[in-house]
Amino acid sequence: MTFYFIFADEERNTKKAKNRPSCLGYPVSIFFIVVNEFCERFSYYGMKAVLVLYFKYFIGWDNDLSTTIYHTFVALCYLTPILGAIIADSWLGKFKTIVYLSIVYTIGQVIMAISAIHDITDTNRDGTPDNMTFHTAMSMLGLILIALGTGGIKPCVAAFGGDQFEEHQEKQRSTFFSIFYLSINAGSLLSTLITPILRAQECGIYSKQSCFPLAFGVPAALMVVALIVFIAGHNMYIMESPKGNILLQVMKCIGFAIRNRFNHRSKQHPKREHWMDWAEEKYDKLLIAQVKMVLKVLFLYIPLPMFWALFDQQGSRWTLQATTMDGNFGAFIIQPDQMQIVNPILIVIMVPIMDSAVYPLIKKCGLNFTPLRRMTVGMLLASLAFVAAALLQIQIDRTVPNFPSSSQTQVKFLNLENTPVPVVVEGQEPFVVPGFNSSNNYMTLDTENVTVSAGGRNATAYFQKESRHTVLINADRMLQTLNDITEKPNQGMNAIRFVNGFRSHLNFSVKSDHLGPIAPLQASDYFSVTHGKASFTIENEEGQTCHYILQLGFGSSYTVLIPNTFTFGESCTENIKAIQDINPNDIHMAWQVIQYFLMTCGEVVFSVTGLDFSYSQAPSNMKSVLQAGWLLTVAVGNIIVLIVAEAGSLPEQWAEYVLFACLLVAVSIIFAVMAYFYTYMDPAEIEAKFMELEPDDKKRKELEMMTKDNLAYVNNETSNNTDVKQTKI
Repeated sequence: MTFYFIFADEERNTKKAKNRPSCLGYPVSIFFIVVNEFCERFSYYGMKAVLVLYFKYFIGWDNDLSTTIYHTFVALCYLTPILGAIIADSWLGKFKTIVYLSIVYTIGQVIMAISAIHDITDTNRDGTPDNMTFHTAMSMLGLILIALGTGGIKPCVAAFGGDQFEEHQEKQRSTFFSIFYLSINAGSLLSTLITPILRAQECGIYSKQSCFPLAFGVPAALMVVALIVFIAGHNMYIMESPKGNILLQVMKCIGFAIRNRFNHRSKQHPKREHWMDWAEEKYDKLLIAQVKMVLKVLFLYIPLPMFWALFDQQGSRWTLQATTMDGNFGAFIIQPDQMQIVNPILIVIMVPIMDSAVYPLIKKCGLNFTPLRRMTVGMLLASLAFVAAALLQIQIDRTVPNFPSSSQTQVKFLNLENTPVPVVVEGQEPFVVPGFNSSNNYMTLDTENVTVSAGGRNATAYFQKESRHTVLINADRMLQTLNDITEKPNQGMNAIRFVNGFRSHLNFSVKSDHLGPIAPLQASDYFSVTHGKASFTIENEEGQTCHYILQLGFGSSYTVLIPNTFTFGESCTENIKAIQDINPNDIHMAWQVIQYFLMTCGEVVFSVTGLDFSYSQAPSNMKSVLQAGWLLTVAVGNIIVLIVAEAGSLPEQWAEYVLFACLLVAVSIIFAVMAYFYTYMDPAEIEAKFMELEPDDKKRKELEMMTKDNLAYVNNETSNNTDVKQTKI
C-alpha cells in the first residue's frame, strides 16, 4: 500500500523538464540518487570488508574455503545485474526495480547481522555458537539476497540517473557520472575505515566476542537510509515506462537473423549489408537498428574483463604483498588489509582533478581524447601498476628468507648453556655455537637423516623435508629438535615462542593469554603478537614474576630463550635472549602507493568513461541492458583471476604480476585496434530516422503478410479443387 501512490501512472512523470526543480543546471533529483548510491556502496563495501574474517573466525572455515565463498559471492554480485536489467527494461521499470530489490537487499543485510549474533545458539554461554548450521544457513541466505539486491540495482541506478537529463545536457550528464563514481568510492572509503573498527569491538549478551553483528548491522542501517532517501525523491524523477520484454525480443531477433542467414547461405541469395539485416522479414527496422547498436558496443566489451582481472587483485594479491611489508607510518599503523583504502582516497582526489584540470588541458592542446582512447590509456596504466607491483615484489623477495624446497630441510642450533659448543654436521664445515645463542643462519641439508656431533658427543638427527628446525643443545650435549615456521606470519603479525632453559617450570603469558607451565628444556608453541611493544610476564611456581618487553616489527619470528642463569628480580631481563628466526619486514608499505596511484589513474579514465560511454551509445530502451553488460565484464574478470591464480600459478609472485601486465598490454592493443574502427553513434538520431520509416515498413510487412496469406489461400483452394476432380474421376 505504501508504494501504490508512488508507482501509480508513471506516464505522468515522463520528461517535463520545465516543471522540475534544478540547481546550477542540474536536476535536483540526482541528489537523491547520489546519496542513495553512497549509502548503498557503504553498505556493500562495509559488509564485504569483514566478510572473510567472519567466515574464518566466526563460522570456522579455513582460508581456502573462506576465499572460495568470498569470490563466489563477489562474482554473483556482478552476474545478477543481467536479471535486474531484464526486470527494469521489460517489466517494472528502473524506479520500481530499484525500490523492490533494495528491500530484498536490506532484508539480506539484516539477516547477515542476525546470523553473526553468537548468543542466539550459545546455550552454554561459553562464547561459541552451539548450532553453527543455523548461523551458516542464515549467512548464506543473507548473502544470496544481498547479491540479488546489489547486483539487480547496479545497472538501474546509473542508467536511472542518466535518465534525469535532457538531450541538451550532455556535459551535465558526463559530470553526473563522475560525481556518481565519486559517491561510490566515498562510500567505499568510509566503510573500509569504519566497519573493521566496529568488528574489533567486543559485544555480546552473555559473553563478549568480536562484534560482527555491529559490523554487519551498520551497513544494514545504511541500506535502510538508502531506500528511504531514494523513495523520498520520487516526485522529482523522470521515469521511463518499461518498453516490454526487450531482452527477449533482442534474443529472438538475433536468433531469427542467424537461422534465416543459415537457411539462405547459397550464393544465389544476394548478400546483405549486415548479418542482422536477415531479420527484416519478421522484425521492424527500428528494432534491428537498436540491436545493431547494442551488439556494436557489446563487441567492444570483449577485451574489458582483463582490466578488472588486474583491478580486483588489490584486495587479494596486493594485500598479500602488504603482509610482507612494514606498515609503521609513525603516527599510525596500517595493517596489510587496510592498504586497500588508498584506492578510494585517491579516487576522491583524482576524479575532480581529471574533470576540472586534466581533460580540459588535453582539449586545449588540440588532442581528441575520445572515450575509447581514454579507456585504452586506463588499461595501459593498470598494466603499468602491475609492473610497479612486480618491481616492488622483487625487492621484497630479496629480504624474505629462502625457505627450504620440497627436497630440502634447514637447521640451526641453539645453545642453552653459557659455554661455547663445537658442532660438526655431516657434510658441513665445523662451527662453534656461542653460549646462550644460535648460529646466525640456517644451514640447508638435502638429507633427512644426518649425524651431528655436539661437544664431541655424536647423535643421529632426523629432519623432515620442506621444513625448518632448531636443535637445542643442553648441558649434557643432548640434542632436542624443534619445528620452526616456514613462512612469514600472516597479516603482519609476529610469531613468538619461549624456550625454558631454566631449572624449574615457568608460566608465560601475554595480555590475557596464558601459555601454561613449560617444563625445563622444553619450548612453547608459537603464538601471534601484533606490532609494537609486546609485554610478556614470566612466573615461577612460587609466584615470582618478571616482565619482559620486546619491540616487534611486522612479520617477524622470535625464539625467546630463558637461560639457566635466569633470576627473578629487578634485573631479571638481563640474561633473556630474543633470537630472531625470521627478520621483520624491511620494505615499507608506502612503496605500494605508486602502484595504487597508477591503478587509480587507470580506473578513473577507464571506469568513469566506460559508464558514460555505455549510456551514451545505448538505445533508449536498452540502457539498463548495456549497463548490465558493462558490469558483467567485472564478473568475468574475477573468473579470470581464479583461473590464472589457481590453474596457472607461477613459482615467483613477481612473474605472475608481469604475466598479468603483459596480458593486459596485449588486450589493450587489441582494444585500441577495435576502437580505431569504431564509429560513434547518436542513438536518438538513428532511432528518429527509423521511426520515420517505421509506418511504411509496417505497411510493407502487412502487405507482404497479406500477399502470403492470399497465396496460401489460392494454393489451398487449388488443392481442394484438384482433390474434388480426382474424387469425381
